[in-house]
Amino acid sequence: MGESHFGIDPAVAKSIAAQIKDVRAHDIEVGVVIGGGNIWRGLAASSKGMDRATADYMGMVATVLNALALQDALEKAGVFTRVMSAIQMHEVAEPYIRRRAIRHMEKGRVVILAAGTGNPYFTTDTAAALRALELDVDVMLMAKNGVDGVYSADPRTDATAQRYHQVTHQEAIERNLRVMDAAALSLCRENNLSILVFDMNAENAIFRAIRGEAIGTLVNSESTIIDDGTHIGSIVSEATA
Repeated sequence: MGESHFGIDPAVAKSIAAQIKDVRAHDIEVGVVIGGGNIWRGLAASSKGMDRATADYMGMVATVLNALALQDALEKAGVFTRVMSAIQMHEVAEPYIRRRAIRHMEKGRVVILAAGTGNPYFTTDTAAALRALELDVDVMLMAKNGVDGVYSADPRTDATAQRYHQVTHQEAIERNLRVMDAAALSLCRENNLSILVFDMNAENAIFRAIRGEAIGTLVNSESTIIDDGTHIGSIVSEATA
């Protein structure tokens, strides 16, 4: 949504598309799970009295709007793209079918995965973890808006918050570090899926993450908390090789 309070900023979509294009130029297969918080937040609506399932379905539809906007930006940049939705919308998106998604990626198409898991009570975080495992990805990149990693507390409200460069899934759960929701984080832990949390607003952030630069916070199952950036580059570059 850029600097606006809601909606889609075409300039932001164009910037994200340009970064994804740079990644695809290096023959790296890309799948994108997209949220919808710039349009609708199901939990917020539910807290104000709306039926939770209805609010969540509305949030899933919002992710489809974002997926179509990103598809438009990618195709204008010359990147072949497919939108796949967990809720059937034949006129605007393909239904999500795992083998078809894998085939699209093998053919060099960017696959945008919309509508979460297709079920209420599951967040986009859970959808991202689930799709990452289904599609056998090497690493999950978790792009944040204005937050450059995992902190000991909310850096927007706590000036003493410390940014971690590396942390295990278990430590993130035990310390309640809010990497993602607990169900998604547990799924990643149980299946040994590495997560790189970084600020998507940083210059060339997605491509830098793919290259294995020491940006953001790496969440994996290998070691205790590291605060100096050591080893992140080698772990991520090996995963995306």
